[in-house]
Amino acid sequence: MKKICNLVAILCCLAAATQAQNYKIAMVAGPHQSKVLEENDLPGWDDQKKNFSPRTGVHFGFIANLSLNSKQSFVFQPGLLYFNKGRKYAARFDTAVNQTLSIHASEHTNYLEIPLNLVVKFKLSKTARFIIGAGPYASFFYTGKTKTETISKYGDYTLEENKDPGIGDGPGKYATMDYGVNGLAGFEFGRVFLTANYSRGLKDFYQPDGYTGTLRHQVIGITLGVFVDKIARAEKVVLDKDNDGIFDKEDKCPDQAGIAKFKGCPDTDNDGLQDSEDKCPGEAGLLSNAGCPPADKDKDGVLDKDDKCPDVAGNKDNKGCPPAPIDSDKDGISDAEDKCPTTSGLSRYNGCPVPDSDGDGLNDEEDKCPAVKGLKARKGCPEEIKKEIVAKVNLAARRIHFAQGKADLLPASASVLDEVVAVLKQNPGIKLSIEGHTSGDAAYDANMKLSQARADRVKSYLQLKGIAKSRLSAKGFGPDKPLTKGVTEAEKAKNRRVELKLSN
Repeated sequence: MKKICNLVAILCCLAAATQAQNYKIAMVAGPHQSKVLEENDLPGWDDQKKNFSPRTGVHFGFIANLSLNSKQSFVFQPGLLYFNKGRKYAARFDTAVNQTLSIHASEHTNYLEIPLNLVVKFKLSKTARFIIGAGPYASFFYTGKTKTETISKYGDYTLEENKDPGIGDGPGKYATMDYGVNGLAGFEFGRVFLTANYSRGLKDFYQPDGYTGTLRHQVIGITLGVFVDKIARAEKVVLDKDNDGIFDKEDKCPDQAGIAKFKGCPDTDNDGLQDSEDKCPGEAGLLSNAGCPPADKDKDGVLDKDDKCPDVAGNKDNKGCPPAPIDSDKDGISDAEDKCPTTSGLSRYNGCPVPDSDGDGLNDEEDKCPAVKGLKARKGCPEEIKKEIVAKVNLAARRIHFAQGKADLLPASASVLDEVVAVLKQNPGIKLSIEGHTSGDAAYDANMKLSQARADRVKSYLQLKGIAKSRLSAKGFGPDKPLTKGVTEAEKAKNRRVELKLSN
């Protein structure tokens, strides 16, 4: 709440600082639709996100209209608004395979929002203007509520409701502050205006618990506003235009702030010579040198008359000349150009020794596999994976089976994948690439999604069994890499497969 008060205070200061201009205050309100733009790595998310729908809400509050030019066609519009945001969820399930009949949920969050827009107004008639503008916004979490209603296939009803969700940093919590950009366009008729509004969050407002994802607000709505106050400030009588404390009638430089010593004219560098007579008004100098400092062409602090190297920056200890280059590691490359000044190296590596990128004790110039840690006996390349391990994993791959047209593993596949888990745990240096393939039946896009889903399902199973995510990769190729022409059913069956490829 302290941040909100500070921002409101800033808005008030901006209004007070608008000298000799008009500003107006408007009450605004309107409806809008808010949705959550979410991206995550959950399996099947593309099918799940269609169950989410926008939340219809309202916004209301105040904006200030601060003119930035005399025609009032270019204005700054800060504001303070109350905003409903969030989303809804609804899904029905097949009770033949699921214990749940339906789920209805809502995620309602409310914010205090501060838009900071620059707006341009185009005159259409004496009272009508077309307005368009944009700018950033900051919003602060005010209240929130989540609710989930579940009906089982037997008719049992369950309600889960949280009227005080967690706020702050960490999984399962809403961020205290959100920010983004917004834009508006519409028409102004005298004291009344109507605009269409759009805003997009640039920060994740919620950190999911149990998975990785990004969640940002998007709002589209309409705003109706009425200007309720207008304060016109009369310009004060100008007696001292440059505000230097010397009245214009006595000021020899009435348009430039100066000092009494020179009857209102400035001495910018405070060297005792007014700017009009100073040949170097921005640099303190000597009266004897017309206000300029003594010459020091190379700017090394040693005056030219004492500098033995007046055109090259040096130091006082060397009478204005630069010191000899330092080469701490004696490799023939000066420390100024040496990226490894304490270790003797080679010029082609900018003074550093020959690198060993993979850290296997063999430098890159001798290493046949410089990007992979290996053995000196194999000239830096890793030991080959044993043929019996490759054969065992290939055999397991041929025994992985899924439900027809789905990414669900059949029960028998679990024991097969457990064999793969055992191989990977016995060989911690080995990585596994999981490739999903389909036949040419069905639509191409559907095959691509299915093959990726099956590869991801195998990867998820291996991770659940303790295999590090960094050792696994999964990619679906759909029908793009068939083993056969796929004419007969037997050939098509061979093309529907998962391949497991080992690497170091």
